[in-house]
Amino acid sequence: MGKSGRRAGGLAILLVGVALVAFPQFRPGDSLLTLSIYAFLAAALATSWNILGGYAGQINLGHAAFFGLGALMTRRLWVEQEWPVALSLLAGGAAALLAALLIGVPALRLRGIYFAIGTLAMAEAVRVTVANALPIVTRLPGPQLAEYDLLPRYYLSLGVLAIAIGSAYLIRRSRLGLGMLAVREDEQAAQSVGVNVFTHKLAAFATSAFLAGLAGSAFAFFHVSYYFELPFGPVWSFDALLITFVGGIGSLGGPLLGAILFVLVRDVIAKTWVDFHLILFGVLFVVVVLVLPGGLIELWSGAVRLVTRRGTRGISGS
Repeated sequence: MGKSGRRAGGLAILLVGVALVAFPQFRPGDSLLTLSIYAFLAAALATSWNILGGYAGQINLGHAAFFGLGALMTRRLWVEQEWPVALSLLAGGAAALLAALLIGVPALRLRGIYFAIGTLAMAEAVRVTVANALPIVTRLPGPQLAEYDLLPRYYLSLGVLAIAIGSAYLIRRSRLGLGMLAVREDEQAAQSVGVNVFTHKLAAFATSAFLAGLAGSAFAFFHVSYYFELPFGPVWSFDALLITFVGGIGSLGGPLLGAILFVLVRDVIAKTWVDFHLILFGVLFVVVVLVLPGGLIELWSGAVRLVTRRGTRGISGS
């Protein structure tokens, strides 16, 4: 993406951010607020996955484990121990970060498909353990249920998304991010020029897990009741992967575009055909991989370049 595309993308994200902050002031219905929260969580989860998959080139099929750990820790501390929401949120992210450091040391010794399968097996082991240890529904207590309001959930989910986007932006423009990109392109070449491959992989893995944990914490704060097993389901990993690839893997705005499309498609189609959106997005994923490897963000960049060229010609012609 050229400078004009990056500037246009940055300006678009800024304008959208301002609009989203002001959106609740126009008193939208609960359905729109709920849809927005789901979109924020999906975008945050996809952005966190993109740091490891898009920047460092490591396909993680067990991302749901970190999302679930964040939700589990926050739910237990906030609901049962009555911790403040902010501390419970940070604890959820920290739990996912610690788990990533413990798991990442042996897991990142694996490469390619072996790493992907290994992370999937790890996540399924965690899910089964949680399902057996906590086969119950977690519900908000009466006092918290009486005070339930979507507005704080909206802003918290938006804040988590902002943290995820900000982290991805800073990493991409940092020396650490350049090292991750070098590892993604060719590990042996990166190592030959002094890049510590394992350290960069572990940093991407830990950062990705921390942000996924924060998204899981926001999920736990949003939902009134659910089975503890729910946020550990593999669907969260595959949703993040699909959203990132369709939107544009390795880009900053790709997960945002992919999440918006995913949530809108799911909301429209699920009313008629349950889970048919997964089939549709799977087909779209195949089409994008074969025809448009850069994802939807590539179309955005092409449109920006076309408009910029026409504008430049118009000015020079006048």
